[in-house]
Amino acid sequence: MTLFGRNSILERLKSDPKSVKKVITSGTFDDGEILALVKSRGIPVKQVSDKDLLKMRNSERVQGVVAEVDPFEYASFEELIRSENEKLSFILLDGVTDPQNLGAIIRIAACFGSFGIVIPERDACEVNETALNIAAGGENYVPICRINNLSNALIHAKKGGYWIAGAVVEGGEDVSKVSFPFPICIVLGSEGKGIHYGIGKQIELKVTLPMRGAALSFNVAMASAIFCYEIARQRQAEKK
Repeated sequence: MTLFGRNSILERLKSDPKSVKKVITSGTFDDGEILALVKSRGIPVKQVSDKDLLKMRNSERVQGVVAEVDPFEYASFEELIRSENEKLSFILLDGVTDPQNLGAIIRIAACFGSFGIVIPERDACEVNETALNIAAGGENYVPICRINNLSNALIHAKKGGYWIAGAVVEGGEDVSKVSFPFPICIVLGSEGKGIHYGIGKQIELKVTLPMRGAALSFNVAMASAIFCYEIARQRQAEKK
């Protein structure tokens, strides 16, 4: 896989340098922190012209540096559910196909901390180079699981003591008033179809984002930020 952009590469060098196989820079690249980490880790470096670098990754976000890295490794959902350590809160994405939304959700989850993400193998985007670029290094701090069946995953989560919440457009409890039970998994559906019926049957708590303004809607990444904030706030209050 190819990483590009300073933040993505810097965070990978800090957290998982063994996964970085080569770093390619433009002749004008001058980020001392990245160059120092590359040197200290003994990672091969190749310098090319700006034009040649853009041939590798035609994007304005390249920022003068590209890294060749190992393929992304998914975490085991069942192992995380059974973990004796602090229980993560999980975001399960049902039918999210846009890698930019996935990348944004990864970054959001990393910023709030103590979240994991679960994506299905079918009818959804995987963690690809676009998602990693948008995540800006967040994938190094959030376990991401890819599973065959979301409904079965929710059943396993319940057996592991988790509560299941689902984000619905209407008919759910106001997110600002609901008291989340922990540990928790929250299911977010696609903007067009929402949560599939079979998955919805596993939901124990329906939650809605009240929108009293224009008759529009949040996209899934925006919604995830609000839900993550409220879950993290309540989780922290519970510890006190």
